[in-house]
Amino acid sequence: MYAVIQTGGKQYRVSEGDILRIELLEKDPKQSVTFE
Repeated sequence: MYAVIQTGGKQYRVSEGDILRIELLEKDPKQSVTFE
């Protein structure tokens, strides 16, 4: 199963456990982020 999320002006197809490089996200590298 997958989801399509939009963040930083782009869309990403993601599955649980995926690791993404997202621009314009104010988080430290390797910090977890939850999308609902």
